[in-house]
Amino acid sequence: MTVRPTADFDTAIDAAVSIGRITKKFGDVVAVDNISLDIVDGEFFALLGPSGCGKTTTLRMIAGLEFPTEGSLKIFGEEVGMLPPNKRPVNTVFQNYALFPHMSVIQNVGFGLKMNGVAKSEVADRAAEALEMVRLGGLANRRPSQLSGGQQQRVALARALVNRPKVLLLDEPLGALDLKLRQEMQEELKGLQRELGITFVFVTHDQEEALTMSDRIGIMHEGKLLQVGSPEQIYEKPSNRFVADFIGNTNLLEGTVQDAETVCLANGARISVASDHPAGTAVAVSLRPERAVIGKHESSGNGQTSVNGVIRSVTYLGNAVVYQVELDWMTLEAREENRTSVTRREPGQRVSISWNPQDVAVVAE
Repeated sequence: MTVRPTADFDTAIDAAVSIGRITKKFGDVVAVDNISLDIVDGEFFALLGPSGCGKTTTLRMIAGLEFPTEGSLKIFGEEVGMLPPNKRPVNTVFQNYALFPHMSVIQNVGFGLKMNGVAKSEVADRAAEALEMVRLGGLANRRPSQLSGGQQQRVALARALVNRPKVLLLDEPLGALDLKLRQEMQEELKGLQRELGITFVFVTHDQEEALTMSDRIGIMHEGKLLQVGSPEQIYEKPSNRFVADFIGNTNLLEGTVQDAETVCLANGARISVASDHPAGTAVAVSLRPERAVIGKHESSGNGQTSVNGVIRSVTYLGNAVVYQVELDWMTLEAREENRTSVTRREPGQRVSISWNPQDVAVVAE
């Protein structure tokens, strides 16, 4: 499968990383299955997918920690697929920061330069510069044990940046942080990437993290690259059922395409929705909970943009209220902003769920 980037990026000119039909096998196990991808110089690109989907293996091949079984891997036009890590203009930040506990912060940051024979004075200057980039200049002489989790994360970043890589690879670097700190670090990482202007390739299984930080996202599943696009494209126009269900919450209303403007749902109701799938194709209509409009129970008809049901549960989330609405053949989730002007509905109430046809996506396998 070959997935090309969106037209927003001129990859022929600006590709930082070019992956061409790469496959990686471990014995009989295919970890990465014939993927092609161009990552543009200067963008924040996220590889997103569940555990075991092949995203970390892909990152490790870019880093030189694994070699492809088949295919081409280029960094700024140079074939690097079989080169060791130290021959590539990349550096990697892992979830486990692997800081040396007996060294100071600045010694940790400068360690790689020292091992590469860089002059002592230059090591000190570049390490100090890298610490300033991540706003840790005042903590240069502390030990890692004296730092918070977020500060240790920034030391690991500084240690990677001190080598001045053209591409920075990040393998779930925020996974060990608590929610509030992780959200703060998301903003810091994105701001740092914009400031430095270098390519970030970020691996995560956290959908919200990818949507928040990335210029583009590549969705992986079972070793395949299913879709590449901006966060908006991935969320609003998923390419298939897996992407729709994996990115955020959605309702998948099962049905069959009747014609280019109509889908027949599992309960026999025909709804108006555009589809480019052939008539007779089994599909699902993806309706995001926040796009589901709750109204009065209505009479059903052909070509409708609503379904009827009964509220079975109400969950208060502070900024929103979530309703589980039982239809004849499935349970659907609807979400409303918690505003004083919104009338709270109660379990047992009969309601209709409607939507704007522009707000749903028809997806197949």
